[in-house]
Amino acid sequence: MAGLTKEVKIDPSVFPVVHWRWKVENLLTGSDVTRKSGDDYPARLYITFQYDPEKVSFGRKLKYKAGRALFGDIPIAALNYIWDTKTPVGTVVDNAYTNFAKMIVVETGATKVGAWVEESRNVYQDYKQAFGEDPPMINGIAIMTDTDNTKERAIAYYGDIWFVREGR
Repeated sequence: MAGLTKEVKIDPSVFPVVHWRWKVENLLTGSDVTRKSGDDYPARLYITFQYDPEKVSFGRKLKYKAGRALFGDIPIAALNYIWDTKTPVGTVVDNAYTNFAKMIVVETGATKVGAWVEESRNVYQDYKQAFGEDPPMINGIAIMTDTDNTKERAIAYYGDIWFVREGR
């Protein structure tokens, strides 16, 4: 797995839309969003959210506190925008390891392999759909080319990532 992370502080109620560019050179034959053994993607944009007790349901607070006790400082939630091999675009599922992370398929299949693809997502709306509540502050962004579970190889390139007010 290769990744690059950046701590940020972005209010998704003010800057809800993320734009980015990426290009993959190949797909993974063993990726599968429903299984831990298939939790790999040639390209992934990972957005994490900070814990804000004012914006989190009681049940999620309990799960978060248990997770912190086991793993230390963790985000309350994450959205993973992925380029998958076969899962339909628009699919939103729990990460195979935790329901604190949601997988959102934004590209699938080989049609655009080898080409730069520009993406745009409304993080605020995606979070609300995925977790059923308004999002807290965004506290991290990561890009990842991930093959540790399938043991395959992938090459991906990433361009600029930026957040804007809606409609811009």
